[in-house]
Amino acid sequence: MTQQYSAGADALSALNATNEGGGSGAEFASFKSGTSYKVRVLGTADLIRFYSYGIFKKVNSFVAKDPSVKNARGFAESNFTPWDLASNYYSDLKRKAEDSGQTAKVEEYKAEAGKYRAKERYALGFIDLETGEPIIVDLSKKQAQGVHAVIKKYEKKLSKLAFELSKNGSSTSTVVSLSPVIDMDEDLTDKERKNFAKYADKEFDMALFNGLLFEADEKQQIENLVAAGFDITLIGLSIGGAATQADESDVEIGTVEDAQEFEF
Repeated sequence: MTQQYSAGADALSALNATNEGGGSGAEFASFKSGTSYKVRVLGTADLIRFYSYGIFKKVNSFVAKDPSVKNARGFAESNFTPWDLASNYYSDLKRKAEDSGQTAKVEEYKAEAGKYRAKERYALGFIDLETGEPIIVDLSKKQAQGVHAVIKKYEKKLSKLAFELSKNGSSTSTVVSLSPVIDMDEDLTDKERKNFAKYADKEFDMALFNGLLFEADEKQQIENLVAAGFDITLIGLSIGGAATQADESDVEIGTVEDAQEFEF
C-alpha cells in the first residue's frame, strides 16, 4: 500500500524540490488568518509531506487511505482515487476545449479540475511557548518553503532563539511568516522563557504525526464527491460501487500550469 505521507529528510527533499522540467491522537493547531504563536524550533526536519483533498466550506480535508501513485511533479499517474478521476474528467474536458478554441470553457474546466486534485501539503512541528506543548500546523508547499528557509537560516541558533509564527491575509494572498524573537528577555514572558528552557537538547516527537491525518476509504471519498456536488456517474461510480481504473493512456497528467494553490 502506498504511504500517505513522507517524513523528516524525505519530506525535506520534496519541500526543497523545484518540480521543474492510529496514532498519537494529535490534531492540527488552529492557524487561521490573524493567528500568531511564539514557538521554539527543535530541528530542521520536524515535518511531514502529504497530499490532501477537500473543498473549502464543502468537504473537510482528507488523505486517501489507498493513495494514488504520484509522478515527480505530484500528479496522480496510476492507482487513481475517485477524486483523481473527477479531476481527470475535467482535465480531459479542458484539453478538448483547448483543441476547439473554447477559451472560456478552458478556464472553467481548469478551475474544476483543480478543485478535485490532491494538494501537496506540509505539517510542521513546533513547541508553543505559551503552553509548553508541541503544536503542528498545516501549510501549503509555498508557505512551508518560506518558513523552512527561515529555520535553515538560523539553524545554528535554534537553541538560543525563539520565533513568532504568524498567518495573515486571505485566499491566495495568505502569508505565513516565521520571525526570530530578537530580545527574548523583553519579548517573552517568564512562562514562555521557562517553556523555552524546558526543551533544551530535546527533539520533536515525530510520533505525533502518526494518526494526524484523516484517512478516507474509497466509499467515503465517493460520498465526499457527492457532497461536493460532483455527478459521480460521469466517472462510472455509484454509492457503494467501486471505482474503475481508467486506462493510463487515456488520462492526461496535469501540467505545472494547472497546479494552483487552494488555501484551506
